[in-house]
Amino acid sequence: MYIREAVEPDLPAIVAIYNAAIPCQIVTADIEPISVESRLAWFHQHLPSQYPLWVMQAEAEIAGWLGFQQFYSKRQAYQSTAELSLYVAPVYQRQGIGQALLQAAIARSPSLGLKTLVGLIFAENQPSLRLFEKFGFQQWGYLPEIAEFGSISRDLVIVGRKVPPPDQP
Repeated sequence: MYIREAVEPDLPAIVAIYNAAIPCQIVTADIEPISVESRLAWFHQHLPSQYPLWVMQAEAEIAGWLGFQQFYSKRQAYQSTAELSLYVAPVYQRQGIGQALLQAAIARSPSLGLKTLVGLIFAENQPSLRLFEKFGFQQWGYLPEIAEFGSISRDLVIVGRKVPPPDQP
């Protein structure tokens, strides 16, 4: 397995992995599956030089993906902050894919000009919260009952961490 830059032919696999997370209602705020076509513009917004989109390649399959997005609507003052999105295909979960992707994101962030990384994780998504905590992310915010899935409300935890400059460990 190895991490590489995503290419457009990967988009159906990226969307399939994302759509697999929707039914559990603790990973994403989307309620209905998304289409490949609806994600084309999103795909092209990822810039390899600052906000890349990576996939974990496992032989002929995509096992997971990680995307960097500029935080808070492309406002320039937030240019050195990225929000991370991380998804792993169900058959590859609990095999270290998420750890490898997150570790690579942290390591590569200084060369992308990033100083701060954030994640938005539902409070019920304990595996993701533990993963990010393992890599030095701390709770920076908590939004109670912000997402509604019918009669169920979810709390959102904002996690973040500073990224040391390239010359520091």
